[in-house]
Amino acid sequence: MDFNFSETQVMLRDTLSRYLADTYDFDKRAAMLRRDGGRDPGVWKALATELGILGAALPEAYGGFGGGPIDSMVLMEEFGRAIAVEPYVATVVQGAGALVETGGAVAEALVPGIIAGEVILGAGFYEPQGRYNPADVATTAKADGAGWVLNGHKAVVVAAPYATHLLVSARTGGGQREADGVSLFLVEAGQKGVVRRDYPCVDGYMASEIYFENAAIGAEALLGAEGGALPLIGKLLDHAAMAQCAEATGAMKKLHELTLDYAKQRKQFGKAIGDFQVIQHRLVDMFMEAEQATSMTLMGTLRLDDAERPKWVSQAKAKINKGARALGQWAVQTHGGIGITQELPAGHYFKRLSIIETQFGDFDWHMGRLEAGL
Repeated sequence: MDFNFSETQVMLRDTLSRYLADTYDFDKRAAMLRRDGGRDPGVWKALATELGILGAALPEAYGGFGGGPIDSMVLMEEFGRAIAVEPYVATVVQGAGALVETGGAVAEALVPGIIAGEVILGAGFYEPQGRYNPADVATTAKADGAGWVLNGHKAVVVAAPYATHLLVSARTGGGQREADGVSLFLVEAGQKGVVRRDYPCVDGYMASEIYFENAAIGAEALLGAEGGALPLIGKLLDHAAMAQCAEATGAMKKLHELTLDYAKQRKQFGKAIGDFQVIQHRLVDMFMEAEQATSMTLMGTLRLDDAERPKWVSQAKAKINKGARALGQWAVQTHGGIGITQELPAGHYFKRLSIIETQFGDFDWHMGRLEAGL
């Protein structure tokens, strides 16, 4: 099996890397987070119009490059190195992924808008009572004439504060935890009856609690077959999990580099702490965790079309969750107290890795899925 990237993928990686090096240095990123909305909208627009990378993983039929998950993996690793707060996972991996899978007039209208940077999505598949179970859906969609009426609550919807549309699950039949009866809807963010409570997360991303209060939506808002969306939602969550594994890999590599540089400069007892054997061993352990994360991410991404996709995804996510925590803790310990200050980049990488560890299934959840053989 050839594990080398194509020329196009190498070009995408290098182009994004150069752009982020100029746009997302530590001081510029900090200034972005202080802005209203916690981001610079011009960056997302530049990714679409100047770099043209938002369509890299999307089909040519919609104006994309005809790539796939490997292209998203390449891009996400670079986003991770810069700890960029851009909504690629929610918008491209999940949002465009759902639209391409279901097709139709809505997809034809919105996917080109995603590629152009004009459409941003927030994906709400989780609810407070359900933890990581996408079948635990209390939000309801009741048929009303030619449309639907939504009521319910979606938790920690990343990118929702500035999204143009929301991709959400709602129950159109069955009991609260039943696999059947879950449907997928695309709702305009400004729709009457959609109430948001916005807040910043510890890693700098903005998220929202979304409340649907008799939100009336049209028939076209239903994506795919009524009551049969859970397999697609599971696929979208697994694709998002692997994209975030790639992001974690980039962040882990960069945090190792930062820690290595610090160990060469910080002196204790008249010599650089990197000269002490215990620190050298720790730096080697960090390097190994980052390299293992790279391998697991690639294997999991290559298996996204496999019949045993959940197994491969859970193996990768569980390993990377564990490795990211260990590497982040070692980095902070090596830096000492300054490692968790706002003024030093290392603490920000640690925070982002800590959040990634909890998104799309933590270590225990993925180990449980492996044990269940799902």
